[in-house]
Amino acid sequence: MKPSRFARYAWGVLVYNLAVVAWGAYVRATGSGAGCGDHWPRCDGRVIPRLASTEQVIEFTHRVTSGAAGLLVLAMLAWALRAFPRGHVVRRGAAASTVLMVIEALLGAGLVLFELVADDASAYRAFSMIAHLVNTFLLLGAITLTAWWASGGRPVRLRGQGAAAGLLAAAFAGMLLLGATGAIAALGDTLFPAVSLREGMRQDFADTAHFLLRLRVLHPALALAVGAYLVFATRMVARLRPAPATRRLATVVAALFAVQVGAGFLNLALLAPVWMQLTHLLLADLVWISVVLFAASALAEPDAAAPAARAPREQARALA
Repeated sequence: MKPSRFARYAWGVLVYNLAVVAWGAYVRATGSGAGCGDHWPRCDGRVIPRLASTEQVIEFTHRVTSGAAGLLVLAMLAWALRAFPRGHVVRRGAAASTVLMVIEALLGAGLVLFELVADDASAYRAFSMIAHLVNTFLLLGAITLTAWWASGGRPVRLRGQGAAAGLLAAAFAGMLLLGATGAIAALGDTLFPAVSLREGMRQDFADTAHFLLRLRVLHPALALAVGAYLVFATRMVARLRPAPATRRLATVVAALFAVQVGAGFLNLALLAPVWMQLTHLLLADLVWISVVLFAASALAEPDAAAPAARAPREQARALA
């Protein structure tokens, strides 16, 4: 089935949101979050500010592009309501995307209004960053599913999926935990930059180390553990659901995660320059999207024209 105009639009919305997320990370990495002061949605008390500093330009650009992202998602919902019948899965995907976009805006506003930006190193900021990242993952996932279903993907069925559903649930939980530690590590890199890898290790393990530094050492170890499980889980699920698309996506997930791990250690070795932080985040988003697509393919409702699904005993044999 060829993608419809709506499907192409939805994929475009996803790509645009990836760019917006990357620019948001640039705002954090450059310490420009306070560029518009503690005003929201206006910048420095004005709808269109004078743009007197680089930080203000960066933050104002993020607000404009984020606002455009919200309008694109709202337009996607309106189009879905017109193009698809009541109860259609594309409608639900577009509605979920809209709700998550509103939450995304509120989380961003909270960072500004409560001044959890720039040099703030409080636990409140750390928790806010984690919440922001988790919601961003969910938003990207919802837009991805909307585009996937509009392109002909079948709705997801959770009941009766057996071991496949459990393996994928653990994979998603692991990725969200990994993303949370990644947000902490990125914040620590921004607030406590090191001039050398050795100095950075000393900072992390010093008795007086800030809690952000103590927590960021968890991220590399967790990345290896989650990556190993992700490869295992996708291979096992691909054996249980051996559709060609599912097997191809399992390969994509493994390849992207391998590149992501390599980029993570390169980021560590280079002392987290801004461009490498953005690359690392983009790869993380792509891994997340690939896992969402893999799960959507593996857990899709069976095609009426396809052979019946294998019995639970055969599924257990595939896991052995």
